[in-house]
Amino acid sequence: MNKKDDFFLRTQIDNLVSRIKGEEFRLDKQIPLSYLLSFFFQKSVALIYGKLYFLRKNRILIHPTSKIRCKKLLQFGNNLVIDRYCYIDALSKEGIKLGKNVSIGRYTTIDCTGSLRTLGKGLVVGDNVGLGTHGHYGCAGGLYIGSDTIMGNYVSFHPENHNFEILDIPIRLQGVNHKGIIIGKNCWIGAKVTILDGTYLGDGCIVAAGAVVKGTFENNSIIGGIPAKTIKLRQ
Repeated sequence: MNKKDDFFLRTQIDNLVSRIKGEEFRLDKQIPLSYLLSFFFQKSVALIYGKLYFLRKNRILIHPTSKIRCKKLLQFGNNLVIDRYCYIDALSKEGIKLGKNVSIGRYTTIDCTGSLRTLGKGLVVGDNVGLGTHGHYGCAGGLYIGSDTIMGNYVSFHPENHNFEILDIPIRLQGVNHKGIIIGKNCWIGAKVTILDGTYLGDGCIVAAGAVVKGTFENNSIIGGIPAKTIKLRQ
């Protein structure tokens, strides 16, 4: 393929992806064309599989290796991407509600109910959210993630706690309690962050890799450490 044809094809891909996402998109010019063709072939297969799996008008790409349980409780906007080997169980009181342009990285688990003794609350995710690979999203006590938030790899959310006050009864038999987790808009959660029940992050927060987070943090906080504390505010 000559340079003129290569440029034309890349431009068409840029324009197509920009229209789908609703925002400007430009490919890195160093990406080999063979890689691009293979990539878009895989995405086309995932798109066809998603259409056949859900039979809905919404555009959804699902890798055939991923598993979804209680799919009737999964609502989503256009351009949902579910990568390889994900496990999503939507069984809960309120189900899973995903906005448009949400991507779920490979080997991610979303589990809305921790125990069949008590249904969990569920998960709400805004628009343009990226959930990194190998994440664990517990949703028993309710998990809300605002629009334009991005997650690193291996993050975990735990909106549930075991009761343990009674000494002569095994902890596993004392039940659980929930407060829920709320993550604001336009946040960046670094790799291997753990977020515990009762946490509230305001809009625009950044959480450093490896932090263990519990508590309330104001808008535009930069957070890090074990236990996590506010390092400074974004100016």
